Amino acid sequence: MSTDFKRMIEIILLEKPEINAETVKDMIEEKKRTVGAGYLTDQGALFLVAADLGISFEGAPKKDSTLKDLYIGAKDITVTGRVMNIYPTRRFVKKETHEEIRNRTIAIYDKDSAVKVKLWDSQADFPDDKELKPGDVIRISRGYVKSSLNGSPVVNLGSNSTIEKVYDNNSAVPEIDSITISVTDIKEPRDFAVVAGRVSSNPRISEFTNARGEAAKSLQLQLSNDDKSRSVRVIIWNVNELKIPKVLEDGIELKLIGVRIKQGNPQYGNSDFELHGDEGTSMEFSGNQVEVEVMPLRIISVGRETKRGIVNCLAVDRSRKYFTLSIDKSLITSEITQDTVVECIPSRIFGSSVVLSADDSYIRVIEDDSSFPRTSLLESKIKDINSSQDPVLIEAIVLQMPNETEVTTKSSEVIPLTDTILGDDTGEIRVTGWREQSSEIRKLNIGDRIKVVGATINSRAGAKPELTLRPYSSILKMN
Repeated sequence: MSTDFKRMIEIILLEKPEINAETVKDMIEEKKRTVGAGYLTDQGALFLVAADLGISFEGAPKKDSTLKDLYIGAKDITVTGRVMNIYPTRRFVKKETHEEIRNRTIAIYDKDSAVKVKLWDSQADFPDDKELKPGDVIRISRGYVKSSLNGSPVVNLGSNSTIEKVYDNNSAVPEIDSITISVTDIKEPRDFAVVAGRVSSNPRISEFTNARGEAAKSLQLQLSNDDKSRSVRVIIWNVNELKIPKVLEDGIELKLIGVRIKQGNPQYGNSDFELHGDEGTSMEFSGNQVEVEVMPLRIISVGRETKRGIVNCLAVDRSRKYFTLSIDKSLITSEITQDTVVECIPSRIFGSSVVLSADDSYIRVIEDDSSFPRTSLLESKIKDINSSQDPVLIEAIVLQMPNETEVTTKSSEVIPLTDTILGDDTGEIRVTGWREQSSEIRKLNIGDRIKVVGATINSRAGAKPELTLRPYSSILKMN
């Protein structure tokens, strides 16, 4: 029987609101009595009652399943859920027919579970046509369930399936706010999490090659609770930069909708949990959005130009706050060197990280301004180097021939690593350069008197501080 007895009664009451369940029961008994006892079950009599009322069960939707009841291989399923993630449309071309196929994924949840839903071909237009957003409730009919690569169920919607937006505010599915947890409440790994906190470190965007072999970008930051007693690392892969405010300051409130809680990597922090998102993750920033304004700065260090035509610099403002600058070389029309004073309008400011792209930024050299601290006033002695997050400027002598080696990463990439020992009249310290910065140390000789500008401090428990060169760092020979 395609439709169960209870659901049949629900359909009759929905189609005929003027009658109630007790009346339907009386009508069933009447049919059984008039047709003849022993010939009809209650459900059989209900078919005759429905026919008298002009109601057909043939096109009636099946009773909704809950997401936790889904199993791989299930067909003709009907589910209701609230939207958590919405992914961009992807396009494929069949090798045999050269036919283009469109696919789009959304993630939905109910009170017990969550699942991804794949929309095929014309169904992929639904999120845009209906202006779908996280928190909306949808109802899916005639879907089928297949296995994902990790073995979890995925609901698929083809040409015979239906999807509709539900406008009933009394839905039994909990709203996003009610399932949101704070950084403090993170206890165990899980998928489909909603986490709120405050940005507590300099966010940065990094370039990488994704699993499809495409150039992509990731957003990385630290998310803390209100009293900063706990902080977790956040990585949003394949991030869309247009969804990130141009000015992202420390302390801004951020809600991440649809992230995966994973055990942390000790290489990048304290082994606490990490939050991983992707292009389907929604980021809700709250608080007043700051506009990008003209920034006057003094350049402290000019790093090497990258293969992508980016010049990385270290700069400081009048209050001695440090900024790292990522400048598209096409914007540089005058020579920029150490102690040059510039003014710029950035494309983006993430904490103390400033991006100047060719499309919507400018930078120009202006007259020297004594209100900015000069490089010489920012230098430190080795004995004074501690766990500060500020970049370090020291004048020292090379005490050891550089030690060169190669390191193989998890992705099998072989990268160069060079280190040496520096000293001044207060102590000694090791300095290390990776990748392109490796060559900056490799060219040094014992006895060279140098200035290291813009190195960062690595301070591990029980170990002496060490310095690491960054893309904006520079080494200047004094002799």
